[in-house]
Amino acid sequence: MLVVMQKNTTQSEIDQVKQYLIDNDFDFHQSTGANHTIIGVIGDTATFPTAGLEQLSGVLVVFKIPEDKSGRT
Repeated sequence: MLVVMQKNTTQSEIDQVKQYLIDNDFDFHQSTGANHTIIGVIGDTATFPTAGLEQLSGVLVVFKIPEDKSGRT
């Protein structure tokens, strides 16, 4: 799952998203670019509802990465 933050997101808003993920037993990797911060969520997100995360201040959009159906490991 990827969390894309709005362009002018504050550090406090980013920290709030990180704490939300920690509270829900996820790990994450942050990538900060010139215009956006992207947080890659690590863990089993298949059944995790994104509505609460999407409502946090500073969140632009949440993308779920589709499950790989190829059977490859």
